[in-house]
Amino acid sequence: MSAIAPSRGLSWVGIARLGLVQAMLGAVVVLTTSTLNRVMVLELALPALLPGLLVALHYAVQMSRPRMGFGSDRGGRRTPWILGGMAVLALGGWLAAVATAWMGSRPTAGIVLAVLAFGLVGLGVSAGGTSLLVLLAKRVDPPRRATAAALVWVMMIVGFAVTAGVAGKFLDPYTPMRLVTVSGVVSVMAVVVAVLALWGLEKQGVAVATEGAQPPAPGFWVALRSVWHEPDARRFTIFVFFSMLAYSTQDLILEPFAGALFGLTPGQTTQLSGVQHGGTLAGMLLAALAGRRIGGTSLGSLRAWTVGGCLASAVALAGLVAGAMLAPDWPLHANVFLMGVSNGAFSIAAIGSMMSLAGERVQPLAGTDGAAPRTERSGTRMGLWGAAQAIGFALGGLFGAAASDLARWLLGSPQGAYGAVFALESAMFLVSAVLAWRIGSTLHASARPTSGDAGARTSSDPVVPAAGVAGGGSA
Repeated sequence: MSAIAPSRGLSWVGIARLGLVQAMLGAVVVLTTSTLNRVMVLELALPALLPGLLVALHYAVQMSRPRMGFGSDRGGRRTPWILGGMAVLALGGWLAAVATAWMGSRPTAGIVLAVLAFGLVGLGVSAGGTSLLVLLAKRVDPPRRATAAALVWVMMIVGFAVTAGVAGKFLDPYTPMRLVTVSGVVSVMAVVVAVLALWGLEKQGVAVATEGAQPPAPGFWVALRSVWHEPDARRFTIFVFFSMLAYSTQDLILEPFAGALFGLTPGQTTQLSGVQHGGTLAGMLLAALAGRRIGGTSLGSLRAWTVGGCLASAVALAGLVAGAMLAPDWPLHANVFLMGVSNGAFSIAAIGSMMSLAGERVQPLAGTDGAAPRTERSGTRMGLWGAAQAIGFALGGLFGAAASDLARWLLGSPQGAYGAVFALESAMFLVSAVLAWRIGSTLHASARPTSGDAGARTSSDPVVPAAGVAGGGSA
């Protein structure tokens, strides 16, 4: 048995420093997946399928997230994995810009380099993003988790906006060399800011083992099998897949829907997307209140906000079904804003719940020795959920567009086609709400302290009250 000295969770300044790292991850990704997409299609007149396949590749590579998380579990420290992932991501982002510029003169060679570059982007996101979430989960005190998740994600969104705006100004007038230069500057700045933000951060308030030896760690497949056999982790993986599939299915059809049935111009549909993103930001800020108390009154658990956000998303999508039937006489902008608020609320509450669930105690797995349950599994769990999210996002956009085309062919009308897809999304959110509720119920039961809690901790676990996990749902 190992005695653990009390630990102190990250301060708000420390949480904001992790938010800076997340913003830098997003800064590189937004240039790679958005700006280069536009350059390939418009400036180079390449088929839109090409950037679509490259983005899909970067999601597919994120199937490596569980292995990345397991690697950080074995080492016990997350900072090297975050910085290593950032370095790989930055290299991949810059090579993607080089490849895009090269496509103008040598398309085949440029495409080959782009495949390598987008693969590196996926690996960098997998290593850096997974370990960053684990560090956030392990080092933030339970009452702060929803607010911390909101802060980090809002900083990421701000990073998207600032990078897109500033880089956009320096890219005009467009030249291939200017694209490579801007991408290189963003990549270098991302690595430098990440190094400065993480400097000494992981050492702050770490619980230190005073005696005893750690048990031998299992291999990757044993650890992954063990995590998959945990009922909450398995249900949560399915929840993440369904909710992210539902969340992303409307991405490619919302603007065409608004244009076809409500007569909105391209500029107006872009503004409609802005309304949705504004709602998402508002929902994130609202969900930051989850798990907190004001004047002795609870503002709701993470579980309640996760389930409620999924249900509200289902209602908002049902509204779009009605909108498809009643267009153009439907309050489309208000409906889309409600959908954004609901999506933002459920996603932040789900991330906060994920932080709670990632550090849950592990039950023994049949067929393994007694040492396996005592090893660190947070990274492996987070990696499994990250892979489920990547698959959901990758399939969501393609599924929405394909389902819309199929429904239009079967039903013979755009109203019926869009309505059918939105109805299916609404149903997926209802399923997600049921899954989140079941996970939350299990966490309530598992959060009760037991006599064996002290002996189940590892030296890398922060010491937090068991009751702090209560109310955690999933994400």
